[in-house]
Amino acid sequence: MHAPAALFEPTRLGDLTLPNRMVMAPMSRARAEADGTPSALMAHYYTQRATAGLIVAEGTHPAAAGAIGPDAPGLFTDAHQDGWARVADGVHAAGGRVFLQLMHAGRLAHPDFLPEGVRPVAPSAVAAGTLVHTPGGRVPAVTPDVLTEDAIGELIDDFVHAACRAVAAGLDGVEIHAANGYLLHQFLAENANLRTDGWGGDTEGRIRLTVAITRAVAETVGPHRVGVRISPSNPFGGLDESDPYGTYTALVRALAPLGIAYLHHGETGTELDPAIRELWPTALMVTPLPADRDKPEAAADALARGADLVSFGRDFLANPDLVTRCRIGAGLNEVRPKGFYGGGEAGYTDYPSLDPVHPDPVTRH
Repeated sequence: MHAPAALFEPTRLGDLTLPNRMVMAPMSRARAEADGTPSALMAHYYTQRATAGLIVAEGTHPAAAGAIGPDAPGLFTDAHQDGWARVADGVHAAGGRVFLQLMHAGRLAHPDFLPEGVRPVAPSAVAAGTLVHTPGGRVPAVTPDVLTEDAIGELIDDFVHAACRAVAAGLDGVEIHAANGYLLHQFLAENANLRTDGWGGDTEGRIRLTVAITRAVAETVGPHRVGVRISPSNPFGGLDESDPYGTYTALVRALAPLGIAYLHHGETGTELDPAIRELWPTALMVTPLPADRDKPEAAADALARGADLVSFGRDFLANPDLVTRCRIGAGLNEVRPKGFYGGGEAGYTDYPSLDPVHPDPVTRH
């Protein structure tokens, strides 16, 4: 079926005008340089996809301990900032808009790819009970070091400094990653956060770090440049949430007064989905369920349920011109998993387009 006309309508996000409601979701691709500097190939990849209403660039660690794997991008050095500036310049020259996802791996990091002497950190000394990617292959996650009170303060500063670098690099904003099993999600989940201090224990304690980081970043770079991603009940990384409705309605209520640009919600298929739409005051970006459903149909349902934006993952990965293909009802390229993580152009920038990229003409502000 053709995608709904509403998907191609312009909309406001913070102080940006988006030409359509299709968002390229953040997807780790492991094409950065060994030190975490975004490569020229990364700039080309994102520029190819500039017709998305918004690109949310892949998870980027704000500190050395936060890396998710080999060749993951960072944003805490001048070289990192210069690399992301090339990405921003390329996307903007093609008429696009791009946020950057700030992600800390927490207990899913591993000493085999972290700098010498740097250890994985987490809310509690609880191993993930899963395998993680390293240069030598998939190995069991290690038991992380516990973040001290002082280290938590430094972590908040790391997110703020990375957000400042993102803005200085010319990116349009940042998405704070509190989903998919990574550090902030680990603080939200009872089986990973066993703390009894103010950063754990009850629901208020477990949501505290996500709220604190979001507030600090919004106060520094402006709330119109900030989004937050959540994925309630997502078991990735060995997480188990006994009361996602209680946890996430509390989190959304705490984030709502901050006035940030958007909330990026991974649907659960439960009563939590409409509750979040009712509670959230600004733009709601939705990753619809199920993941293998016909995308135009899923997008139509998400918009009908109150989503303002719909995120697409592997479809953007394999189709630089996904917006055009959805608009005209054309078929999609076959996804090639071999090129998902690491490598060069193959499975990354060599997916064909129906036509050269022609960004939608629209005023950016």
